[in-house]
Amino acid sequence: MDKHRVWQQLEQLCATESSLHLRDLLQVQDRFSRFSFRQDELLLDLSRQRLTTNTLTQLLQLADSCDLAQWIESLFNGERINHTENRAALHTALRLPAEATLEHQGEDLVALVQTDLQRMQHLVEQLHQGQWRGFSGEPIDTLVNVGVGGSDLGPMMVCRALDGFQAPTARQITTHFISSMDGSQISGLLDQLDPARTLFVVSSKSFSTADTLANAATALDWLIRASGLTTELLARRHFIAVTANAPRAEAWGIPVENQLHFRDWVGGRYSLWSTIGLAIAVRIGMSGFRALLDGAHRMDMHFRHTPFSHNLPVLLALAEVWNINFLGIHAHAILPYDGRLAHLPAYLEQLEMESNGKSVDRQGNRIEHHTCPVLWGEIGPNAQHAFYQLLHQGSEAVMCDFIVPARRYADQSDALQSQHRLTLANCLAQARVLALGDAAVDQSNATPWQRYQGNQPSTLILLDELTPASLGALIALYEHKVFVQSVIWNINPFDQWGVELGKQVANSLLDIIGTPATTNRFDIATEGVLNQLHGQWSDRKNTEC
Repeated sequence: MDKHRVWQQLEQLCATESSLHLRDLLQVQDRFSRFSFRQDELLLDLSRQRLTTNTLTQLLQLADSCDLAQWIESLFNGERINHTENRAALHTALRLPAEATLEHQGEDLVALVQTDLQRMQHLVEQLHQGQWRGFSGEPIDTLVNVGVGGSDLGPMMVCRALDGFQAPTARQITTHFISSMDGSQISGLLDQLDPARTLFVVSSKSFSTADTLANAATALDWLIRASGLTTELLARRHFIAVTANAPRAEAWGIPVENQLHFRDWVGGRYSLWSTIGLAIAVRIGMSGFRALLDGAHRMDMHFRHTPFSHNLPVLLALAEVWNINFLGIHAHAILPYDGRLAHLPAYLEQLEMESNGKSVDRQGNRIEHHTCPVLWGEIGPNAQHAFYQLLHQGSEAVMCDFIVPARRYADQSDALQSQHRLTLANCLAQARVLALGDAAVDQSNATPWQRYQGNQPSTLILLDELTPASLGALIALYEHKVFVQSVIWNINPFDQWGVELGKQVANSLLDIIGTPATTNRFDIATEGVLNQLHGQWSDRKNTEC
């Protein structure tokens, strides 16, 4: 079926169905059973999306018209679908079980990945058993992950979410994350740490990221000043590199035996499943890390083999395409009702906006329709007291994802279980009011400023409980949703050229910060600020003299 014709049919359908209100759609008795879908420990509830059976049928036809099935096979088979960088996107291979096989460019990727995991397991066991010792001979008890982007957001999000699943032997190791290039994080942290007991994990795919290497250099300088020892000795005792560029890591000073590797077919924002997840494995143990991989792998198999009409990533993607491209909703709020998922919105911001924040298609043509919406979020109970005013009564249409576990604190106090019931009640109440507006309660005597229009679409993702496996499935769900949308929009979700130009310009400015601007070398605004900086730095030097 021709994609253009299906798209036109959806536009025509939108013209007739856009006036439908969720308060009416939710009167249909079997709506929940028709628009909710389960995969193992995860329930996807789309009943509060502004969908009808007819809409969903035509959206599924849109997926077929884009050859989605073939694109999914190309993804899993390792074809070079990242065409602008001429490589595969094989993060799913990182989650394959040890008994699987996958050949790529003459290599068995599963054997390669398992070797990397075994090497990571060896390092984790050394740390857990107190066998990795610093320059004074004392065992390491603090791990600092130094990275940025996917090398920071993914591991940090998972570590925070699964803090309650710490391996007993991991409780003696404290984990910190450093990403900010301005030194504000590392300067405050180092004052609290014992240099003799601190291990830095420098996580960088290219091992050329300025932010990461600047923080690593500051850490090395701190160790040198604290110990008076050589760079070579300190790099061997206090640094691990996690990278796809071993020669650069070694040139920086980290010996090969202190390196963990992954491949260039792993995108940074998809890398937490690789050895980039070392901090996760240290926190929850290798058994917990493998459970995380298993949950993601089961979602992979569901995505690859389940008919689109019951395929969770496909259905989630299509519901959002309907919102973005037909209903004109270009803002998306991620609202986890579980404090352990506090960093999930930031993680998804990168996953979605770096992947699908594109305006040029695979053929290099300017795209005429909308692609990725503006995405943000916060823990739901906190957000209720921050930006829910806009969601309920603002002038902007926003689609929302509510994410919550059904069970929590099962083996703890009644008071904590009561708090979880309160959280569930608030989550369901907010979704209900967004959908129904005034119809949620009797508002017959309300003043205009007390009225709720409703009809704001939302998705509810209900986890049986938050575990390594269910979190793995949740993350993989969003990864595959992003891929489905990229196919429908005909864009490459695996590159990020939009971040490169800023880096180049920053490098051109770095050496002249604090010196007079050269006339006409930069734009007038940049030169004006450079001259202001020159004045500030000159005054500082004169004061110091």
